[in-house]
Amino acid sequence: MTPPRRQPARRRTAALATVPVAVAALIGAAGPAAPGTTGASGAGDPYFPLSGNGGYHVRHYDLTLRYDTTSRRLDATAVLTARATQRLTRFDLDLKGLKVTSVTVDRATAAFRRDGQELVVTPRHALRPGREFRVAVAYHGTPEPVTDPDGSADGWIPTDDGAFVAGEPQGAMTWFPADNHPKDKSSYDFTITVPEGRTAVANGVLLGRRTAHGRTTFRWRETRPMAAYLATATIGKFQIERYTTRDGIQVYNAVDAREARAAAPVLRELPSVLEWESTLFGPYPFRAAGSIVDHAPDVGYALETQTRPVYDSAPDLATLVHENAHQWFGDSVSLTAWQDIWLNEGFATYAEWLYTEQHGGRSAQQAFDALYARPASDGLWAYPPGDPGSGARIFGTPVYARGAMALHELRRAVGDKDFRRVLRAWTTGHRGGHGTTAQFVRLAEQTSGKQLKQLFHTWLYEPGKPDSA
Repeated sequence: MTPPRRQPARRRTAALATVPVAVAALIGAAGPAAPGTTGASGAGDPYFPLSGNGGYHVRHYDLTLRYDTTSRRLDATAVLTARATQRLTRFDLDLKGLKVTSVTVDRATAAFRRDGQELVVTPRHALRPGREFRVAVAYHGTPEPVTDPDGSADGWIPTDDGAFVAGEPQGAMTWFPADNHPKDKSSYDFTITVPEGRTAVANGVLLGRRTAHGRTTFRWRETRPMAAYLATATIGKFQIERYTTRDGIQVYNAVDAREARAAAPVLRELPSVLEWESTLFGPYPFRAAGSIVDHAPDVGYALETQTRPVYDSAPDLATLVHENAHQWFGDSVSLTAWQDIWLNEGFATYAEWLYTEQHGGRSAQQAFDALYARPASDGLWAYPPGDPGSGARIFGTPVYARGAMALHELRRAVGDKDFRRVLRAWTTGHRGGHGTTAQFVRLAEQTSGKQLKQLFHTWLYEPGKPDSA
C-alpha cells in the first residue's frame, strides 16, 4: 500500500464515516459446543483480534458475484474448500454486513448466526481433524467499506461507475466470507457478472468473458496462494490493454478513461520495472501482472492486490515500483502478524530508493541522509516500525521510511553483494508462504556471517531517533 496522503506522501484523507455492523437475525439454533471443538473467532493477531479464525485452513475460494452498479446490490455465493485442523463442532467466518440466506457444509444445511463481524457456522456433524470440507454461503445486500483507524475506507468502496475493491487490512469481509488474516492463504476462482459496458477485474488470469441479456460475466483464476486482503473484484468502465512480456507474464491493464492520459507513460514502464525487480529480488512469483487504474478520488491510496495492483488514480513511477515490489514482499512472502508490517512497507519503500538510485536519480544514501536530518521531534521517530502498535500507526511514516532506513543500514553493514543475496534468499526461501522479522534477522546473519541483532533492534524496536547513523 502507498502511505497515507495525509502524511507527507501520496494519499488523500478518506472522507467516509465508520460503517455500523449489520446484525442479522439468528437462523437456526447452534447448540453448545464441547470444550476444545469450537474454532477460534480470531487468528490471534494482537492488532486485529477478530481477523481470521481458528480450527481450519481454506484451500480454495470459489466466489460467484453479481453486482448491479445502479442499485449497488450484490448477490453472491461463496464456496470455500477447507481442511479442519482440529475437531470442529462450530467455526467462524469473517463477514461484515450483508444478509446471509443459507449455509451448507458438504451440501448439508448448517445452522448459522451472526455475531458482529463473525458468521458462526454449526455443521450438522462434527468435522474431524484433517478432514476436507466445503462451505457454501449464499448472501446479498449492499456492500459498504469499513473505516480503518487511520480514517481510510477499506473493502468494497462504491464509485460512480462501479466499485474500487481493496481489502487491507480488514476489508475482504465486506464482500465475501473469509478466513481474513494473512496467515491463511488460498487459491481463488472469481465469476463476476456486471452490467454490459462495465468490466470486472480480479486477480490472476482471465479465463473468459461472455455477454448475454445486457450483462457480462468475467471469469478469473489465481492459482498461487493469496491472502484474503489481497483479493479484488474492482468494477468500472475501463479501457483494456493485454499483452505478454518476454518472460511470459500475462499483463492485463484496466484504466478508467479519465485517468488514461496520465497513466499511459507510467504503465509503459511496467515490463521494465518487473524485469528490474526480478533481477534484484528473484523470478516474478506469479503468472499474471498488470494494473487497475480507477478514478476514485475519495479513496486516497493504491494497494498491492495480488498480480494486479489497484490505483485510485494514475500512479507515478515510484508508486508503480512500490506496489509491484509488494508482489514479492507482502504478496508472495506474507506476514504472520500485522506487527511485522514493515516487512511489506519498508521493503517496498526501499525498492523505490534502489530503483531511483539505479536509474539516474539520487542514491539510497542520499535518501537516507535526507530523512536522518529530520529532528528528533519529527513524526518519523514517533514510534518504532518493528512493533508500531495497532490503529493508524501500521500505515504511518515510521513503518515505511524508517523501515527502509533499517534495510539501508543492513546494506551498509553487510555490503551490496551480501545484501542482494539476503533479498533473493528471503523471496525464494519463503516464496508462496510467510515470513517473520526474527526469520529475516537470522537469514541476514547466516548469509553475511555478521552479528546484526543490535542493528535491527536499534532501527526497528528502539523508540526515538537513533543516536548515530
